[in-house]
Amino acid sequence: MARRAARDPIYSGRRFSAETIETCVRWYITYRLSYRDLVAMMAEQGIVVSHTTIMRWVLRYVPEYERRWSRFARSPGSSWRMDETAVSVRGGRHYLYRAVDRHGKSVASLLCGDRSMEAAQAFFRAAVGQDGVTLPAKINVDGNSAPIPVRGRVLTSNGFRQCTRT
Repeated sequence: MARRAARDPIYSGRRFSAETIETCVRWYITYRLSYRDLVAMMAEQGIVVSHTTIMRWVLRYVPEYERRWSRFARSPGSSWRMDETAVSVRGGRHYLYRAVDRHGKSVASLLCGDRSMEAAQAFFRAAVGQDGVTLPAKINVDGNSAPIPVRGRVLTSNGFRQCTRT
């Protein structure tokens, strides 16, 4: 009697095979195809699927794939570029703190309701609290008036400043 192949539990209860789901999601991410283009490509392979089904797969599986693949990713570099941007969320003013390393890889982002020392500290705690992320040697900061703590010292930004850790 043939044994049934072990299936990843994230695909349990799905009508389509794991290979079909992974192919659609991978092509959507890699080649920036539209959902309707993927429907046409799957139809060429004899698989009838709706564009909304593919959209649901992308929304469901991309976060899971990112979580699984993140352990193989390189850790952020030793130099970060950090800025904060005012954005409107539900009619209110909020601030998006974001840091990228020298290679353009996003280190962390945090949406806060205010622009204060506590918000900046929360951002760095969240950034450094991730797996494999250590406090950088240099932080390039834009014109944020909130002081940014770096290893017991406070970095204030008047224009573009650079801080080295101690």
